[in-house]
Parts: sequence; structure tokens; C-alpha cells
Amino acid sequence: MKSALALMALGAAALPVAAVAQTSVTIAETAPVVTLNVTESVEAAPDVATIGTGVQTKAPTAAQAMKDNAAKMDGLIAALARAGIAKTDIQTSGINLNAQYDYSNRDGQPSGPRFLGYEASNQLSVKVRDVKKVGALLDTLVQAGATNINGPSFSIEDPSPLQAQARATALKTAKAQADFYAQAAGYRSARLVSISESSSGGNAPMPLMAARFKADAAPTPVEPGQVSASISLTVQYALER
Repeated sequence: MKSALALMALGAAALPVAAVAQTSVTIAETAPVVTLNVTESVEAAPDVATIGTGVQTKAPTAAQAMKDNAAKMDGLIAALARAGIAKTDIQTSGINLNAQYDYSNRDGQPSGPRFLGYEASNQLSVKVRDVKKVGALLDTLVQAGATNINGPSFSIEDPSPLQAQARATALKTAKAQADFYAQAAGYRSARLVSISESSSGGNAPMPLMAARFKADAAPTPVEPGQVSASISLTVQYALER
């Protein structure tokens, strides 16, 4: 009898010990949830302007076109330096070299394209930190040999203060709307559940307009106007009784 009990005890000892289970309980939101999309913008005067400019040259050979273009671009960069533009605010945005052909059929007879030579172009993106000088700088660029100008595009160097103001207004607007829905639907209050944000800041929503100028043109008027910083919030509130 004792030996049988001993065997039973030994067998029980040999059995694996059961692991302790951990249970996680997630309680789903049972209150009605209202989702609001709110966008607020704050406007201010821009403090930076960006101008695209460059030179184009044509020559019978590719090497000559690039050489002539480099000489004109050196003069344009030197003019920018004399105008007080820092080197760090001048950036090459594109260099192109293309063969030029005449595809017109002048005599009415079928013929292949006529080779004209090569066209080289070098483009710059210039940041101007004094927007009052943009008009004068455009004239300076033309006098220095610029053959094309794009812009200006106005912006704010640091839009974060405007974005903070827009963010606070957007959240206040969302809360007011949520409270309205809660009261209109017979609920006591609206409890914030989640917030997600997207932003755009300090840029003028205007396209860059290409322009060609003559060196003897009248002084170029430029009006910077206002630019805006925007914050868009997607906010969820639970309506509670």
C-alpha cells in the first residue's frame, strides 16, 4: 500500500507545473463618438522671397554653348553677391544642354529636321531675406544678363509661432463644435478621445510666374502681400451623459 502511495506521489511530482495565464481586457468605447475636421489659418507679412533666375546661350557646338553659358552665369552670381545676397542663399537648381533642330517644312517638301546648334541653360534659386529689395534685385538680375526670371514666391522663414496660434484656435473651435453636438443630442459633455494634425506653414499659395524682361524696363514693382500658416486637426470626442 505504501509503495503504491509513493508511486502516486512520485508521478504527481513529475507532472509539469501549469503556467499562470495573464488576461488583458480592452473595453471598447461605448459612448457615441463625433469626429471633427477643423482647419485654421493665420496670416502675416512674409519675410523671405525666393526667385528663380538663370541664363540661356546658343552656340554651334555643345562645348561653346556651355563655355558661353558659364561666363554669363559667373557674371550673374557676381551681381547677386554685390547686391548683398549670401552665397548660402544661392543654389543651382538646374543645368541643361540640348541640341536644337528646325522641324518646319518651309518649301512644302518632305525633309528631315535641320540642325541649328546647341542651347545651354543654367538656373539658380535665390533666397532674398529683405522682401523690400525684391523689385530692385529683379532689375539688377536683368542688367547682369539674366534671360529668364521666375517668381517671386513669398514665405515666412520660421512659421512655428503662426502654426502654434492656428493650432490653439483649431482646438478651441473643435471643442466648441463638440460641445454643441453633445448638448444638441442630449448629452452632458464631450470628452476628448484623439487628435491628429497636419500643417502647412508660411508659404504663399501662388505659382511661380515666368517672365522675360528688357534691360531698359521700368523699375519692377513687387507687392509681397500676406502669407498664411495653416493647421488641420482631426479630433474625436466621446459624448457622455
